[in-house]
Amino acid sequence: MRTDDAGSRLLRLFEGRRLTPAQRRIAHCLVQHAAEAPFLSSVEVAELAGVSQPSVTRFATALGFDGYPGLRRRLREVGVTAPPAGSAGGPAHDPAGNPWHPPRTGAPPNELQRAVLAEIENLRSLAGLLADPEPVARAARLLAASRPLPVLGLRAAAAQAAGFAYFAAKVHPDVRLLDEGGSMLDDRIEQAATAGATALLCFALPRHPAELVSALTTAKDAGLSVVTVADSLAEPVNPDVAGLPNGQTSGETGGELGTLSDVLLTAAVGTGLVFDTACAPMLLGRVLLERMCDELPGAQSRLEAFELSAARRGLFLG
Repeated sequence: MRTDDAGSRLLRLFEGRRLTPAQRRIAHCLVQHAAEAPFLSSVEVAELAGVSQPSVTRFATALGFDGYPGLRRRLREVGVTAPPAGSAGGPAHDPAGNPWHPPRTGAPPNELQRAVLAEIENLRSLAGLLADPEPVARAARLLAASRPLPVLGLRAAAAQAAGFAYFAAKVHPDVRLLDEGGSMLDDRIEQAATAGATALLCFALPRHPAELVSALTTAKDAGLSVVTVADSLAEPVNPDVAGLPNGQTSGETGGELGTLSDVLLTAAVGTGLVFDTACAPMLLGRVLLERMCDELPGAQSRLEAFELSAARRGLFLG
């Protein structure tokens, strides 16, 4: 049995699981040591992955096993009974379940390539969702009409919110970035509503901060419409919320995000690496901004004015 075949089978065992960064390190370690993984103790796995032994136990529990012994038995079953990737038992697949066409060398994709392929599939899925442009157009109308426009993103989503706010400020007259939690967050949301805001844009990515639900509740209580750009696990509960394919499920927090959102736009987050990759949510944010430009009076003139000012001040090298 080749190690890369075993690694492919182990990878499929972990696919579709919401794992913490520490748990992903364990998963990657097992894939990298696929040949010996079924015979390692939890202590040995912990040493290889650089984590604590209880973390290995929690990892096994997160996969649905009673403990590490159950996971190890499953690893042995996978290693012995599953057909080699690409054999008569079926073709090799990337993490999104798509057939993998190997490069001319015939080598199977490594874990880094598989992560990239999965992210490409996330973008394809987003393109499919955008076949119906109405949810994005509706969200753009709500956000373009808000003066000011608060843009919320906490923890992992802070970078997405900051990027959106940076570009939106070039076409929208008053964008307010909300990227820090704490007791002041509710104050800033209420202040934006008092200043005339009618809508709030929220970026919500896993792991969803608990205070995010409180912030969106404050926004709704203040009379703001909420547009949320989230990962695909944020299932809408409100039937008026648009953006998710039918049949998806989510955790409790994700469902609350759907309930609190007037428009929920979703894109899958990549989980093939230790830390999430959010290429599809980032692109969805840019698509939303593109439609906002169509809704904002004077957007083009503001862009031109900025370019003239940037040239006069020598802001950019080229």
